[in-house]
Amino acid sequence: MIHSEKLTRDFVVKNEVVHAVRGVDLDVRAGELVALLGPNGAGKSTTLRMLTTLLPPTSGTAEVAGASIVDNPAEVRRRIGYIGQGNAAGHSYRVQDELVMQGRFYGMSKSNAFARAQELLGSLDLAGLTKRGVGTLSGGQRRRLDIAMGLMHRPTLLFLDEPSTGMDPHNRANLWEHISRMRADHGTTIVLTTHYLEEADAQAERVLVIDHGEVIADDTAPHLKSTLAGDRITVTVPGHQQGDAVAVLSRLGTDVVQGTGQLGATVGARVDRGAELLPPVIRELDAVGVTVLAAELKLPTLDDVFLSLTGRSLRDEGEPAAAAEQAALAQGVAA
Repeated sequence: MIHSEKLTRDFVVKNEVVHAVRGVDLDVRAGELVALLGPNGAGKSTTLRMLTTLLPPTSGTAEVAGASIVDNPAEVRRRIGYIGQGNAAGHSYRVQDELVMQGRFYGMSKSNAFARAQELLGSLDLAGLTKRGVGTLSGGQRRRLDIAMGLMHRPTLLFLDEPSTGMDPHNRANLWEHISRMRADHGTTIVLTTHYLEEADAQAERVLVIDHGEVIADDTAPHLKSTLAGDRITVTVPGHQQGDAVAVLSRLGTDVVQGTGQLGATVGARVDRGAELLPPVIRELDAVGVTVLAAELKLPTLDDVFLSLTGRSLRDEGEPAAAAEQAALAQGVAA
């Protein structure tokens, strides 16, 4: 469904070239849900904008839904859905009219567009707002309308750029229920960016981590977490027994870290299958006379994966590339 080769994008800001995307090779199979993760400025949104033809690449190429983003961008747009970070609906129009109009743009009959609009309005909790002006909606309501517009023509490939930002948990759950049903019924391929890492963890079959404009990891979330982060066991013991606890955890785990907590000294280690290993750790400490005052098992997150890969958090503010891209887009300047 997507195949890119050496995709790059440069911007010029104040006579300096900023390399926002540096040779991304990407393959997405039909029917997959792939999450593209990275901090602000990593290059993920720029990559999405190139794949959706909103930005031409500086070099490289990509086939998206069977059409070239360089040679046939109009055909790419016809075949995909794109839900970006900004609001898509016109503020002076009514909610239902915007949806029907969107369907008509994609060649749907008026009756089919109306029926599809009613379906989406119901599933995204917008049914009571059909005659409301877009400008009168709350931020969360406008976001759900953006999503409905992107889904109107039932695209075979859907790009979601932080789709649930600004949504409450109930509406976020409704959104993913609709997306799951759409995938089951139509085999829709989805490429997702999100700052809700638990969302990517739960929904994506594959995770791509991007940093400094390059893909630095590509695997399933469970495998990335087990190989790059791992479970961590932390025990709290009396201060004078910290050395003995270090000796035990060094035999059973790796990356041993010492510290101080409210109850006493802490010792933590990275382990495999932490839930299984925690009871033996406590028994081993007890066997050598160490009193365990508290014990904690922390399962890894995707943020831990990124921290292991780069030394910084996915939730960190991005590199200068993020500000450079926004400035360049505003000026219309590309390298």
